[in-house]
Amino acid sequence: MSESAFPSPDVEVESVTPTELYERINAGDPVTILDVRATDEYKKWRIDGENVESVNVPYFEYLADVPDDELFDPVPKDEEVTVLCAKGGSSEYIAGLFAEQGYDVDHLEDGMKGWARVLERNEIERAETTVLQYQRPSSGCLSYLVVSEGEAAVIDPLRAFAEKYVEDADAHDADLKYAIDTHIHADHVSGVRTVADVSGAEAVVPTLADTRGLEYGAAYRTVEDGETLPLGATDIDVIHTPGHTTGMTSYRVGGVLFTGDTLFTESVARPDLEEGDDGAPEAAKNLYETLQERILSLPDETVVAPAHFSDSATAAEDGTFTATVGSLCETMAVLSMDHDEFVEFVLSDMPPRPANYEDIIATNLGKQHTDDEEAFELELGPNNCAASRDSLTTD
Repeated sequence: MSESAFPSPDVEVESVTPTELYERINAGDPVTILDVRATDEYKKWRIDGENVESVNVPYFEYLADVPDDELFDPVPKDEEVTVLCAKGGSSEYIAGLFAEQGYDVDHLEDGMKGWARVLERNEIERAETTVLQYQRPSSGCLSYLVVSEGEAAVIDPLRAFAEKYVEDADAHDADLKYAIDTHIHADHVSGVRTVADVSGAEAVVPTLADTRGLEYGAAYRTVEDGETLPLGATDIDVIHTPGHTTGMTSYRVGGVLFTGDTLFTESVARPDLEEGDDGAPEAAKNLYETLQERILSLPDETVVAPAHFSDSATAAEDGTFTATVGSLCETMAVLSMDHDEFVEFVLSDMPPRPANYEDIIATNLGKQHTDDEEAFELELGPNNCAASRDSLTTD
């Protein structure tokens, strides 16, 4: 039986929207989840967090005429439980079985596919101009809208949410002037071309990203280290920060540095997604030099605004996943390693590569046509763009 073929449960089961579930998790409320997807899918990608208790029992184990009582035992009966699956079909039915057993239970609308459509927004309060951070909890992707004096730029936009950036720019009475990528992404489908197409913004990519063979089929602008993009009453400074990729580029607006996948608030970039294992050692050396000479040399109060966050990341007081250069130097041991120690560590602790990363890279280069639904399916799952699966920071 496929998940879409499940009958309606015999008892009424309430549903929870993905946004409602995210708000509960983000607020620190205790959340108990029964994930009924296949175990291999659960191990690759699931809803997690310090306040989340997650149990996995595949849905097909509940398909007997009278499910074994032992299948209910792993799920605490004294807590509110949310059942989820891939698309929301089997979870409603199985939640009904738990309701019949006296559980306080609901199910997640549209399952993990709905979870992947959640996009939350917070403003970086320490920025001199308006900067909105968009958070996609399903993958840990972060993107940004910078607004100044009637003009706006979106940095590392996600294709699935292209219209959202345009709507928010309009809400701030600003015209989208630029749609900017920090590099050729390997974990999600870039929205640069889509945002440019629907808004008239200028698509901007680093020159060294262009040399990988972009085939956009539309006009775009390339930028190099040291260039400046004027935006309203401010400027966007272009800073080449290789390591994660050869073309990796950060952008600075006042005291905020958009680091892409170079430096996160809890880890550093992995170096193997462009040239594989053979090119990773040289990329790791470049990453060390980038961090020490181009980022950590900036004033301590510089706000690092990365392109990803992990489940181990802690949000700042304003709700954004940002941190100052000074605080990261104090809390992230990897940033104080010497050259050889750093390279050895980065090369030894890499998680599995992002799902479908080769197809995603080909799509982002314009070498592979992928429609919106195919693109959304490609990027389902964790991003895995950091060098370590665990937080590298200390309390």
